[in-house]
Amino acid sequence: MTYQAFLIKYGEIGIKGKNRHIFEDTLVSRIRGALEPVDGTFLVRKENGRIYVQAQDAYDYGEVVSALSCVFGIVGICPVVLLEDEGFEKLASQVVAYVAEAFPDKERNFTFKVVARRARKNYPMESMEVSAALGERLLDAYPGLSVDVHHPQVVVHVEIRNQINVYSKVVPGPGGMPVGTAGRAMLLLSGGIDSPVAGYMVAKRGVKIDAVYFHAPPYTSERAKEKVIELAGEIAKYTGPIRLHIVNFTQIQLAIYDRCPHDQLTIIMRRYMMKLAEHFAREDGCLGLVTGESIGQVASQTMQSLAVTNEVCTMPVYRPLIGFDKQEIINVAEKIGTYGTSILPYEDCCTIFVAKHPVTKPNAKSIKKSESHLAGDMDAWMQEAIDSVETVRVDARAGQ
Repeated sequence: MTYQAFLIKYGEIGIKGKNRHIFEDTLVSRIRGALEPVDGTFLVRKENGRIYVQAQDAYDYGEVVSALSCVFGIVGICPVVLLEDEGFEKLASQVVAYVAEAFPDKERNFTFKVVARRARKNYPMESMEVSAALGERLLDAYPGLSVDVHHPQVVVHVEIRNQINVYSKVVPGPGGMPVGTAGRAMLLLSGGIDSPVAGYMVAKRGVKIDAVYFHAPPYTSERAKEKVIELAGEIAKYTGPIRLHIVNFTQIQLAIYDRCPHDQLTIIMRRYMMKLAEHFAREDGCLGLVTGESIGQVASQTMQSLAVTNEVCTMPVYRPLIGFDKQEIINVAEKIGTYGTSILPYEDCCTIFVAKHPVTKPNAKSIKKSESHLAGDMDAWMQEAIDSVETVRVDARAGQ
């Protein structure tokens, strides 16, 4: 069946009151952006509390649904047949024909109900009358059907608007809020499993994501950097283009390794990463930092470790995975398509310079004393890392 349009259903946006139009307009913009790589021309429009994606020429159904399924704010994608109002008899014959085409003979043995909605009040029949009359016509046409108003296998929706919308399939969307409606944040992105999921989770709440990656050549390879860029591209399916800052962290990391107690390496390294991430976040106009930490997953993610790490930040630090266990994080990574890239065997600087026996309950006073061994040189190294940063725009990966 060829559908002329897709009706886009949203959730939370509908309760935004006087600000609702702002969220709707952002969602329309995100839909247009998501459809740009898709072959075909599409008109995205708002009409009386509905958003439609209307095809202007031939298109690939699977490509369109795949693109729309990555747009936060959408809870349902409904392939719609648009009909002109030519009277009830014509509508009834068209609905019978719709069911015939949408459900071939071998599938036409199910329970159903018709849900009509008369949004245009000058239509001569009320909603309940339309539902009952269309249900009767379908029962007459297809003996294998039976009505179940409580738990039907198929719901045939008929919305009487400027045009009449007929649909029975709802493809789930990702939910959440349109990206760009909740400000901007800086994601500390590594090559692991957790941080890409954290970026996805925050973006789902409407936050625009920039990212920073800490690279330590020659201890980390170019392939490790390419892996992180690939991960950013996979997240960008959902977030839109990502501005990725690639920071050379080698000198800072070597100095920490040479001058500080090894059981404190990870904590001190994280503190300087947070300082640099906050610098780029302020430059980009971000309102906070985002990390993939969850309580107790590793030594640097105990409550004490997180408190000592937070101490160097003046911006809020958002940790959307804080209460997740590892399997829950992996499940999301698999769902969004980042897991396969995350487990590629190219280590980042966090894994190469990890301590064998890291401190799990660091003391801030002790950490600051160890950091004093870096005094005199660290400011220059931090500035060098800032000045030599490589910033790239990462778009959604082709074929995703």
